[in-house]
Amino acid sequence: MTDSHSKLETACLSAAKEIHGECSSATSGGASSTPNSQPGNESLQGCGEPLVRLLGRQASQLLTLSSEPSAEGNGKDEKTALILKRLEDIITASYARFYAYLFGELPVCWRLMYTNASILKFAVLYLSYSGETGLRKGAEEMESGLDEMVKTLDLALILAGGAGERRGRRWIDEAFALLEGVLQARKLSPDGEHVIGDRPHKRRKGMSNDEEREAKLWEDLPSFSPHEPFTPPIKHPVQRAQAISLEAFQAYMTRKTNPVNPGPSPLVLSGVPTSWPARTTHPWSKPAYLLSRTFSGRRLVPVEVGRSYVDEGWGQKIMPFGDFLRSHIDPAPGGTKTAYLAQHPLLTQLPAFRADILIPDYCYSAPPGHPTDPAQDQPELDSPRLNVWFGPPGTITPLHTDPYHNLLVQVVGRKYVRLYAPWETGRMRARGREGGVEMGNTSEVDVGVVEGWDKGGGGEEEGEFREVPFLECILEPGDTLYIPIGWWHYVRGLSVSFSVSFWWN
Repeated sequence: MTDSHSKLETACLSAAKEIHGECSSATSGGASSTPNSQPGNESLQGCGEPLVRLLGRQASQLLTLSSEPSAEGNGKDEKTALILKRLEDIITASYARFYAYLFGELPVCWRLMYTNASILKFAVLYLSYSGETGLRKGAEEMESGLDEMVKTLDLALILAGGAGERRGRRWIDEAFALLEGVLQARKLSPDGEHVIGDRPHKRRKGMSNDEEREAKLWEDLPSFSPHEPFTPPIKHPVQRAQAISLEAFQAYMTRKTNPVNPGPSPLVLSGVPTSWPARTTHPWSKPAYLLSRTFSGRRLVPVEVGRSYVDEGWGQKIMPFGDFLRSHIDPAPGGTKTAYLAQHPLLTQLPAFRADILIPDYCYSAPPGHPTDPAQDQPELDSPRLNVWFGPPGTITPLHTDPYHNLLVQVVGRKYVRLYAPWETGRMRARGREGGVEMGNTSEVDVGVVEGWDKGGGGEEEGEFREVPFLECILEPGDTLYIPIGWWHYVRGLSVSFSVSFWWN
């Protein structure tokens, strides 16, 4: 037994004991009876006594089952299957409640119920596949079980936010890390090649620099294709500069400008992420590296399917990262619909990737407020908000504004960005409320159609829009675009592209 296995087994059993105790407390009046949407409320009582008791029974039965010896014909497999069925029922019932509330009004107890049931389901799966019973399972069945373990925890993160201060996201992150250690020790791999989290090659001897040595592990492996089906011409370039000091950047943002053009302008800075592991030792440009950090592509990610989120037929789906790579980043000829991993907190969901980047010092500056509409200013953030943008050529983020200052760092591939100033807002033809969703930060104008890059209509209004002045740039790997608050921007992936955005104020 490996150290990782022992720790994960202990974590699973401890979680079951805690959940059983919390359910007992909730059904015996040991917690407030009022559903509370505050993050600090750990009570399940708002979910109703029958469901809480059902969850508690599954935790108790898991503990009992774990103490029974494994032997063929003793009914342990049947008992395991029944516990899994009941936990799946709880997960389904909890998720159904998500649709009864607006997202911000969903009582935490339902997200907590979903997360706890998912943790128990993972524990049942892990203990059944790691013990003596699991050793009798075939390789295909083992792989299927591993797929289900990863899926269970990822859905708890993506759909329920990994709710719970006692366990929640912290427990799930730790479980993933320990599971990776278990798999490394067992050399379990879906494709017969290197194990999950392993490196494709052995470390080379005789290297004096650890980082250089690690970089060489990946250098001979294929990178994403740099192919660009279409490259727009640049007529009104954004100002460019080499990476400047924090003091110089602060001065740039706050310098006085004429009354007609208040506030700072966009700026492209070269060389900001030069030392990021994502650009050196842990290259995001290498599919093999990305797969090695996602359990050989098993980790689930939410993707947008369609050309743009304002297009008819646009949708969202959750899929394994490996399927996203195979089906959408490097599809077969004739391929599928465009899909985009867009504005997703991937670095929170997958902490291994968070270690591959650094927050630019510029995010610790004190930027000015909105230049034309102070009502748009948001409460100060405690820390920058990070999102990733990963997709094939042709991905589009329609013309829109952000609620914060933004640093868009290009890690892999190239992107085209067009920007319109805040004082042109009246000519941006902002959308209103659509389908119950406020879309006032997004323009009705399709820049690609206006310019003739994409198919679509075009009338008198599009002709008038062509007269609005704009700035534009093509971001190369290693470039960082500063987008001041209030600036409208349209973003188009030219090649396979991986970017990180940092919102701050």
